[in-house]
Amino acid sequence: METMETVTAQVLLTPEEYLVRERKALTKSEYRNGQIVAMPGASRKHNLITVNISSGLHFQLQERTCEVYTNDMRVKVSTAGLYTYPDVVVVCDEPRFENKQFDTLLNPTVLVEVLSPSTEAYDRDEKFASYQKLDSLQEYVLVSQDRVRVEHYLRKPAARWELTEFRSLGDVLRLVSIRCELSLYAIYAKVQY
Repeated sequence: METMETVTAQVLLTPEEYLVRERKALTKSEYRNGQIVAMPGASRKHNLITVNISSGLHFQLQERTCEVYTNDMRVKVSTAGLYTYPDVVVVCDEPRFENKQFDTLLNPTVLVEVLSPSTEAYDRDEKFASYQKLDSLQEYVLVSQDRVRVEHYLRKPAARWELTEFRSLGDVLRLVSIRCELSLYAIYAKVQY
């Protein structure tokens, strides 16, 4: 007996088509080489951690030329065909944007992702591989929301990335490229386990 398989054609969008669509959308989506991927909502813990990090960095950088953005600033990695929304973005050079909409940053210095069960593997592997193609990126931080754990990747010479892990509320994350420090106690403030 023969079986029939249903084949669905996937429509790929150009970056321009994605941006037109995304700017009108009620929810956010990533663009991955022509494919549109809906972004899941964030949990209470995820939101608390994101606000703790962004406000801590904003406070430390308010007298400097650096800018801190939260998860509504889109970042483009053109060499990877990626448009994405990191949880926290810091830019310390003159911000460069894709166009006059000023909603797609091209030159982040630090990117932070708060890990969610549905995106953790992607954030660690494929997304990090894409982010490494950004010449401006100096540091990448992964923050667990289910336990106290922060992974800090620092760009070293010869395109090597050095990993340091933190697992205690008494630890301090030092972001060398922007001369900022965040205690894990501050990162996880009001987050209960």
